[in-house]
Amino acid sequence: MSFTLRQLSYFAAAGETGSITLASQRVNISQPAISAAISQLEEELGTQLFVRHHAQGLTLTSAGRSLLREAHLLLRQADGLYAAAADLQLKPSGEMSVGWFSTLAPLLMPDLIRSFTERYPGTTVRSQVSHQEDLLAALRRAEIDVAITYDLLLSVDFSFTPLVDLPPYALVSATHPLAKRWSVSLADLAPLPMVLLDLPQSRDYFMSLFLAERLEPTIALTAQQQDVVRSLVANDFGYALFNVRPLNETALDGKPLVRLALSGDHRPVRIGIAALPTLKPTRLVTVFTEHCRELIDTRAIPGMAPLPRASTRRR
Repeated sequence: MSFTLRQLSYFAAAGETGSITLASQRVNISQPAISAAISQLEEELGTQLFVRHHAQGLTLTSAGRSLLREAHLLLRQADGLYAAAADLQLKPSGEMSVGWFSTLAPLLMPDLIRSFTERYPGTTVRSQVSHQEDLLAALRRAEIDVAITYDLLLSVDFSFTPLVDLPPYALVSATHPLAKRWSVSLADLAPLPMVLLDLPQSRDYFMSLFLAERLEPTIALTAQQQDVVRSLVANDFGYALFNVRPLNETALDGKPLVRLALSGDHRPVRIGIAALPTLKPTRLVTVFTEHCRELIDTRAIPGMAPLPRASTRRR
């Protein structure tokens, strides 16, 4: 067979975007070059890879979907060769894929990626933002190299490098009856309307805090987006529990929010780096992990307000 990695990368870009135009923008090459690469692949392999829809993009055929899976593996192996060459030169370079837990991504991702790529100019970090279940599935499928996430329900087939613990706290509006207090207990909160961050694992974690004290919260509303929960709280639909501590103390609509310490001894969630121990990390992944360990600790977490003094880093 006589096809090139470049042709495979153009095909993969078209398969992932479903569009010659978007693929052209992603790989920064002309649309005719993308089309030619796909046609050459189809001719070489003797099969149709896409169904062309006039003015409506592309749809992968069954053969195309199979080839796309194999192309991802082959391109990842090729990246590994470049990374291996960089290992020899002790100069991290190449591309890696990082998954980010959805509530952490807006705070950690911009600063970590920018500082890392500025420190190592030959590197590229591609990102996937999702909840825990999707991130762990992506790790198993080798779609991402590592995931910046929590230590929630991690099975033994994942390794986890801890970075910092985040204790829970209560969030209320500036006009909430408890807003003038410095701290509250779960017993204070349980009878009041609650807005629950309804993400897999996150939901179970928050509910477990009440269960540990034999309490049951009064859930008024749920939402799967952190900013939606914050806006509902700011507009007096109830309080919420969070672990992440954005620097911004207002909701997206500009209404103020108040953080209240949660009295008692409650299990924190731990931010860390999840990976598959069966997948040997490249030098690039190792250097990125060390970069995260340097930038994230109890003294400073990118995008977040300082932690209470009682919080401690655990490694």
